Amino acid sequence: MIYTPELLSPAGNFEKMQAALRYGADAVYLAGQRFGMRSAADNFTSDELSAAVAYAHERGKKVYLTLNTMPRADEYADLRIFVDSLRDVPVDAVIVADLGVMDTVRELLPDMEIHISTQAGVCSPASALSYARLGAKRLVVARELTFEEIAAIRAALPAEVELEAFIHGSMCVSYSGRCILSNEFTGRDGNRGMCAQPCRWNYMLVEEKRPDQPLPIETNELGTFIMASKDMCMIEHIPTLMQSGINSFKIEGRMKSAYYTAVVTNAYRMAMDAYAADPERFAYRDEWLRELESVSHREYCTGYYLDDCRKESHLATTLGYIREKAYFAIAQTYDEATLPAGLVAQTEDGCLARFKQKNKVCVGDSAELLTPGKIGQPFTVREIYNEEGEPMQAAPHPSQIIYVRVPFAVKEGDILRAGD
Repeated sequence: MIYTPELLSPAGNFEKMQAALRYGADAVYLAGQRFGMRSAADNFTSDELSAAVAYAHERGKKVYLTLNTMPRADEYADLRIFVDSLRDVPVDAVIVADLGVMDTVRELLPDMEIHISTQAGVCSPASALSYARLGAKRLVVARELTFEEIAAIRAALPAEVELEAFIHGSMCVSYSGRCILSNEFTGRDGNRGMCAQPCRWNYMLVEEKRPDQPLPIETNELGTFIMASKDMCMIEHIPTLMQSGINSFKIEGRMKSAYYTAVVTNAYRMAMDAYAADPERFAYRDEWLRELESVSHREYCTGYYLDDCRKESHLATTLGYIREKAYFAIAQTYDEATLPAGLVAQTEDGCLARFKQKNKVCVGDSAELLTPGKIGQPFTVREIYNEEGEPMQAAPHPSQIIYVRVPFAVKEGDILRAGD
C-alpha cells in the first residue's frame, strides 16, 4: 500500500472547517483571534477553538493552530496569555514563523508539537536541519522551491521530521510571504496578519511633469501586471507529488468561501485516493481540473515546483478573479415524519432534499449536486417548496429552508450549485 500524504485544508471559521472535513481533509489549519496570518478571516474564539478541536478529533482528524505572525515586543505579554490558554485545548500542533514565538511555546507548552511556517522561508537543507535541531516536528517549505530542491531537503532530514508544502491556492508576490507593501501603504502589517493585498491593486504610472495624466498599468499583448501572482494548482501532477517525500499537502484559502474549501479539498482527495489505490493504472481526469475551475481563482500555474522562481515570475495576465459558480444551498438532514403535508419524500423523479439556501435558485435552473468523492452531478431544478410545503418558482432569500427534488441520493452537507 503506497504512503498517502496528509491532505491539509484551510478553516477560516467553523462552517469552513466542517466543509473541509466532510469533503476529505485529514487535518485543518486555523487561527484564534490573534497571532495568525489571516486576521481578516472570521477565525475562532476560545470556545469555538475548543469546539473545533473536539469536532475534528471525534472524526479522527487533526487541528493545527497558526501562531505565525511576527509579534513586536509589546505584543509578547498577550502572546503568553494566549499560548498559556492552550493548555486546555488539545490542538495537534502550532505553526510558528518566529523564533521568539517558538521559544514561548516551548516554555509554556513543552509537549506541544511545533511546525515551522512557510513564512520562515525554509529553502535549504541547512535551514531545515537548524529548525529540526531546535525541536520542530514539521517544516512548511518555502513556496519558491522546485521538486529537486525539496528532495534535497528531504534527504538531509531525519525521517521523523516531516515536510509540508502548498499545492493549491493564492501565492504571495514576496518571497515566502514576507512583504512590507501593505504596511507602507495602509499601516496594516502583512507580517502580523493584516495584509491589505496591495499586490492585487490596479496601479497607474505617472510621469513627474505630467501628474494629471496617469497611465494605467494593465495587461495587453505587450505586457502584464507588475506584482499580482497567478494561483497555484498542482492537480495535474499528483503522481510526482505523491512520490516527492512531502508528508502533508496544504491548500491555501482561509479567506475563501466554504464552497471553495469543499470543492478544492474534494478534488485533491479524489485524485490522491485514485493514485494510492492503483499507482500503475492511475489516470488523470480532466473533471478534477473542471472542479477547481468552478471556484474563485486567478489564472492557474504550477507554482515553482517545475520552474525556477528566479527565471519565471508567474505574474497574472488578466484582471481580477475568475468568479466561482453560484453556491445555491447546502443539504440538511430531516425526518420524513416532519415533512410538510402534501410533500412526498421519494418519487420516480428522485428524493425531496431539504436545503439551507445560500443564493437565489429558481425552477428551471441548471444545477449540480456536489457530494464527497464525486464530481458535480448535473440536473435541472423542477420543484422547489418552502418550509410550509408551498410550491415556489424561486427561492430568493438567503438562509431560508427549501425543499428541492434531486434525482440523486443526498446526504447532509452536500452542496447544490449552479450548473453549466
